[in-house]
Amino acid sequence: MSEHGGYLVFDLETVPDRSLYRPPPTEERPFAPLYAQRVVAAGALQLDQERGFVEMWASGDADDEPAILDGLSRIIERRRPVLVTFNGRGFDLPVLVLRGLRHGLSLPWYFEEARYRDRREESGHVDLCDALALYGAARRSVSLDAAARLIGLPGKLEVDGSQVEALHAAGQLGAIRRYCLADVAQTALLLLRYHLLQGRLDRPRYRAAAAALLRALERDERLEPTLFAHIERDRLLLP
Repeated sequence: MSEHGGYLVFDLETVPDRSLYRPPPTEERPFAPLYAQRVVAAGALQLDQERGFVEMWASGDADDEPAILDGLSRIIERRRPVLVTFNGRGFDLPVLVLRGLRHGLSLPWYFEEARYRDRREESGHVDLCDALALYGAARRSVSLDAAARLIGLPGKLEVDGSQVEALHAAGQLGAIRRYCLADVAQTALLLLRYHLLQGRLDRPRYRAAAAALLRALERDERLEPTLFAHIERDRLLLP
């Protein structure tokens, strides 16, 4: 595990910032540029070398982008963990930086430590999407949905990223947070499987760590019970 402040698995959910970006009328459901991705929810899960699962954090009920970004940044600043994301280099981190720029926030951890900015330096940031695509060598990167299902996790269930804007318009922030935390939980389990792939965990240690994390997640009432009902436990925990 990390020699720094453990691991912090995190994810952002966004909607287009219509004050900055108006899509061309001929495009169907275009993806807004990164600077115009307004953050409406965030989730994070802390893993520690000795203690395993530490805690899960989620943004609150208020649709307050500066508070969401500042809350996440303060966790990172305090612990200086290894960040873990799925496509965080391509999306979550640049959105965090650009939206922090918009709101006048300070992100000293990002600029003081080069390990957070080095694409191949896993002591600062493990982007599992980038790593599993062999840092651009593979023609197509795998999605979180596909990578999760590959190891026995359900991947996307009732909600996926394309539905976040409609949920937000309907005032369903709770549903967005639950979706965000489901992605965080599955990314954390995928990290353990990646460590098995790397040889950083042997099979017995992987099984013990994954089983312990799964038990801790099952106790968190913020996660949908259907998430656990769709897990193929033999494939996840291995025979």
